[in-house]
Amino acid sequence: MSHKKETPFQPLNIAVLTVSDTRNEGNDTSGGFLADAVENAGHSLVQKKIVKDDKYHLRAIVSNWIASDNVQAVLVTGGTGFTGRDTTPEALSVLFDKQVEGFGELFRHVSYLEIGTSTVQSRAIAGMANGTAIFCMPGSTGACKTAWNGILKEQLDASHKPCNFVMHLKSVDDECESRG
Repeated sequence: MSHKKETPFQPLNIAVLTVSDTRNEGNDTSGGFLADAVENAGHSLVQKKIVKDDKYHLRAIVSNWIASDNVQAVLVTGGTGFTGRDTTPEALSVLFDKQVEGFGELFRHVSYLEIGTSTVQSRAIAGMANGTAIFCMPGSTGACKTAWNGILKEQLDASHKPCNFVMHLKSVDDECESRG
């Protein structure tokens, strides 16, 4: 019988970014799903943006969120494919203090169970920067649902055992000190 103290759920401040040349607030079902999922899970959606597939604009937005004392996690959808305009991994991986290799690996495993070998074309990645977790997933709404339901919902929940990312995220209290 374990006598370990249970960790309660802790709402996080999460930003959502859609990377697309064609999406807008009216047709951004992927970013919309993630924004709703964040709030339905009890977290705070601190910002939601759409940016064109341009690695410098993408990098600037995410850099500002990493530097912010108010953003603990960033969910990025889109720009992870193989077209010439898909630059999300290249744009954001240079910002990471540490890569989270397991996210891309696990995403492709969970996705394989849903869509088979087509998942090999996903370049989903994740990393940590300045106490901020950044998760980059494909632009389809189905892929966002796979990532949220299969990985992110638990990993962004402090009560998930045996471990989760919450202990590694910066605090958003007055001192904004890093946890862990």
